[in-house]
Amino acid sequence: MPQYATVGFSAATGAYPQKHEILSWERAQGVVEFEDQEAPLGFEDAMNREFDHNAGPRRYQIALGLASALLYRHEESEQSVIHRDIKSSNIMLDSDFNTKLGDFGLARLMDEDAGVKTTALAGTFGYMASEYISKGKASKASDVYSFGVVALEIACGRKSIQSNSDASLVARVWELYGADRVVDALECLVNVGLWCAHPVHTLRPSIRQALRVLKFEAHFPDLPKNMPPPNYNLVSLEEEPPLPPSAPHSLTFTSINAGC
Repeated sequence: MPQYATVGFSAATGAYPQKHEILSWERAQGVVEFEDQEAPLGFEDAMNREFDHNAGPRRYQIALGLASALLYRHEESEQSVIHRDIKSSNIMLDSDFNTKLGDFGLARLMDEDAGVKTTALAGTFGYMASEYISKGKASKASDVYSFGVVALEIACGRKSIQSNSDASLVARVWELYGADRVVDALECLVNVGLWCAHPVHTLRPSIRQALRVLKFEAHFPDLPKNMPPPNYNLVSLEEEPPLPPSAPHSLTFTSINAGC
């Protein structure tokens, strides 16, 4: 077992990985050791500096890898884990652009009967589902929303929001989708991204359903031409009472660009 391993990023330290001493090691999908080699490249850094904007297959590979890592955490590990902070700067890439999901500092275990017990709203604006912001309730659906935003970032080569625009990436891409201006080569990834980032959380897919479409094992979702408004009153199986108004908030602000 190596003494040091790269385990992820944090908004406080930027887009580059740090080395952390570990006391134990778990071999599982989405967890990887790095010994005597350069630290892996963050997707956000790759997109900014080294990523070829015409590298469609490579982008698709990254999206598939992220979906597979999230599927493991949601459905295939011994106990489901809600990440709560899926974003481009928490994606790690090795030299072959294989994807690893990092920074589980905000993650919570999922009780399938009672849902996630959280005491504070946490995450990054631009990647947080509207019902999570409104009710303070983390769920698989809110993780799927964050994945959808990242999928759109991968497809468009843009960040989820920017300081000089009121339009989010989700809103901008949905506008292009409604106008039939989505490039054919990106259609699958954009459709899945919008489906996962659907404002109504009960209409989002599970990460397994999204992965099946990405693998062309299922048909594209039938989405409305116009972006629907959020609906906080729809009941979910993972529903739990909202946090009290006095609950502390731990949010990360990022400086990101918008639009396709």
